[in-house]
Amino acid sequence: MATLTVPTTVPSVSEDCEQLRKAFSGWGTNEGLIIDILGHRNAEQRNLIRKTYAETYGEDLLKALDKELSNDFERLVLLWALDPAERDALLANEATKRWTSSNQVLMEIACTRSANQLLHARQAYHARYKKSLEEGVAHHTTGDFHKLLLPLVSSYRYEGEEVNMTLAKTEAKLLHEKISNKAYSDDDVIRVLATRSKAQINATLNHYKNEYGNDIDKDLKADPKDEFLALLRSTVKCLVYPEKYFEKVLRLAINRRGTDEGALTRVVCTRAEVDLKIIADEYQRRNSVPLTRAIVKDTHGDYEKLLLVLAGHVE
Repeated sequence: MATLTVPTTVPSVSEDCEQLRKAFSGWGTNEGLIIDILGHRNAEQRNLIRKTYAETYGEDLLKALDKELSNDFERLVLLWALDPAERDALLANEATKRWTSSNQVLMEIACTRSANQLLHARQAYHARYKKSLEEGVAHHTTGDFHKLLLPLVSSYRYEGEEVNMTLAKTEAKLLHEKISNKAYSDDDVIRVLATRSKAQINATLNHYKNEYGNDIDKDLKADPKDEFLALLRSTVKCLVYPEKYFEKVLRLAINRRGTDEGALTRVVCTRAEVDLKIIADEYQRRNSVPLTRAIVKDTHGDYEKLLLVLAGHVE
């Protein structure tokens, strides 16, 4: 369930553009007006605003925002204003420029998007960077990380609910054998995680637990400091329990010393139109604190205001 709220009656696109133009003119910027408009428009409406703004004023709205805003608020607004596929392409490209923890961002995009959303992100990456996402990932990664991430970002999974129980039983046994032998990056382990439908993987992992007594997550904790194993655990969680994965990302982003604004911005931006309500419910269940209250405690100013709007907070 999404947390984004769009008014029942939305002003015309030209009116939204006019108001945004006003927010940039004169002394200072009217951040509240930007939040009121962009924070309550869905992806289709935001795309239309960008298109109409460029046609009317001969300027890219993102460039206008970039000139007027700064810091975490600017990053949040600019990411939010992007089409979801463009946003994923940008996040993925940034991830290919950094190390280790950015592998998680690539995996997150590959495993929590639908088959078509991932395809659109790859197409947006082509258009924006004049190369394929696969090229970026191949250049950025080595060893086991390369072996896992490349097929994940290249995947186009079947999305039906049909499950082959015989296959689930066979592959649960296969996974158990490989993991027992610490062959975590074995071709068969990667193949199952990178190609099977989410429903099929869920059936396989349920059988794994019933047959062998442990969640696969527990068996993948042999070495808590092993970064590849951590990525493998996150991959499983993203495919089967995305809300638990995102809850943990938010918990680590908010509860550590000093907020990880990058992770907080990314999760709120990418999930507000998808399932942030489910993630927020999981956050409250796990931490006994509403997500919006945690955001208030850890952020401030216009950045905090827009995060709260996107998280569905009602005054």
